[in-house]
Amino acid sequence: MIPKYFFLTKGVGKHKEKLQSFELALRDAGIEHCNLVNVSSIVPPDCKLIPRNRGLKMLHPGEITFVVLARIATNEPNRLLASSIGVAMPSKKSQYGYLSEHHSFGQTDEVAGDYSEDLAATMLATTMGVKFDPETAWDERKQIFKTSGLIIKTQHITQSAKGDKNGLWTTTIAAAVFIP
Repeated sequence: MIPKYFFLTKGVGKHKEKLQSFELALRDAGIEHCNLVNVSSIVPPDCKLIPRNRGLKMLHPGEITFVVLARIATNEPNRLLASSIGVAMPSKKSQYGYLSEHHSFGQTDEVAGDYSEDLAATMLATTMGVKFDPETAWDERKQIFKTSGLIIKTQHITQSAKGDKNGLWTTTIAAAVFIP
C-alpha cells in the first residue's frame, strides 16, 4: 500500500484528563474519527501534498489512517509547548521526500517550525549528496538546498500553546496524514 496523497493538519486541546486533551487536539485537527497508525518519515514518490480540507473529505470514520504525528502535553500552567511537522520534497517526483516530527517546550511556532523544516530538508539533502555545512544557519542551508535544484519545496505546520493557567492538561499535535 503506497499513499497517493497526504495533507498537513494541527490542533490543540485542553482538559482535566491528559487523554481527553489529546482527543480534543485530534478533534481540532479534524482526525479524531480515524484509527491512527504512526509511521516513519518517508513521503513516497509521486505522493502529492493536498489542502487540508480536501484531505479531510477523503477520510472515513473508523478508517485505519497512517500519520506522522508530533505530540506533546503539559499540565504546567503557562508552559509553552509546540508540535511541528517539517516537509522536504525533491524536485524529481520519482524520488521520495522526507517528513520530520518535532515537539518541544519553550519554542515559539516560528522556532519549532523552522527546526522541523530544517530536519526534513537535511535528511533529504544528505540522501541526495548535497554538500553543506551543518553548522550554518537554516536560512543559509535552505538557499543552498533550493539552488541545488534537487529540493524543490520545504515547509512546516506547527501548533503551539501555553499550558492552561488553571493546570488543565494542554496537548498540541501536528500531523502529516496519508491517503491511499
